[in-house]
Amino acid sequence: MTTPPALLIAGTGTRDEGHAAAFHDFVGELAARRPDLPVAGGLIGPGSHPLSAAVTRLIGEGVTHFAVVPLTLNPAACPRDGIASALAQEAERHADASFACAPPLGPHPTLLGVLERRLDEALGNRPRLPSDRAETTVLLVSDGSPHPEANAEVHRAGRLLWEGRGFAGVEVAFASLAAPDVTSALDRCAKLGARRVVLLPYFLFAGDALERVRQQAEGWGLAHPEVEVVSADVIGPAWELADLVMERYEDATRTAGTAGTGRSAGTAGTAGAAGIAGSAPGTAKAARTAEAARSARTAGQTGTAESARTAGSAGAADEPHAFAHADARADVHADVR
Repeated sequence: MTTPPALLIAGTGTRDEGHAAAFHDFVGELAARRPDLPVAGGLIGPGSHPLSAAVTRLIGEGVTHFAVVPLTLNPAACPRDGIASALAQEAERHADASFACAPPLGPHPTLLGVLERRLDEALGNRPRLPSDRAETTVLLVSDGSPHPEANAEVHRAGRLLWEGRGFAGVEVAFASLAAPDVTSALDRCAKLGARRVVLLPYFLFAGDALERVRQQAEGWGLAHPEVEVVSADVIGPAWELADLVMERYEDATRTAGTAGTGRSAGTAGTAGAAGIAGSAPGTAKAARTAEAARSARTAGQTGTAESARTAGSAGAADEPHAFAHADARADVHADVR
């Protein structure tokens, strides 16, 4: 009987201990839900509960294969950022381990359903007329990112939330790092004629950032009594979130089961595109290089370095869910053993 990969839950780091504790509690709930499965979670960046400690603990328990679920709503724009980089470092530290990674949770329909429930709760959770929603504008507030692609995902979530739900509109704001901020977005809502605005956090868990956002909204509301401002709750550890994490785990597990973990560019050439981070030294860059060479030979080309790079970059677009070893090690092992 094949042992299933461990479930490794990866989140972005924070110095907000309340947020970190909520993350840790959620990981504990998932572990209790699946006692048959090794489960651990950790955060990258500053703060407690580091991802490296979670990996080390599972390695100590004999785990070698990991299915990683990013507990994030938006992807980082650059694969060198955040969770991808952290997993590459873990692959360097633990040469015999392999990591198959699922995509971020994103504006999944399940989470959109939770957001809609949070809106209803904020509005009193009582039977309402369609006109009530038609007179309500939603302000979806996210953390914000220096990467435009990540911020664009928040706008996509806002559009999906607005479609077919009967609200007057859904505007977007960011707690930091991106515009518009909360007060500017509330100004826009008022100019568009809003008389009731629900501040809807696009956060998995509460924390200091949410408190700052709510304080800004309350201050704005005091200065604009003609507009009712109501604050909704975060997504939180809802059962739907737990179900979605397990769905992502199953996806990553299937990816790991079909890709293989070759130790050379020849065997890892298709593994990167399939979404599995193989054991050293089969890296994503080596995989792309090998795939490029095969493409060049098939096309009857000379297979120069430039054509290999071109073919490799084209193949890279097909591996959004794969985190392989660090590019630094790929450079060292370009001529794989």
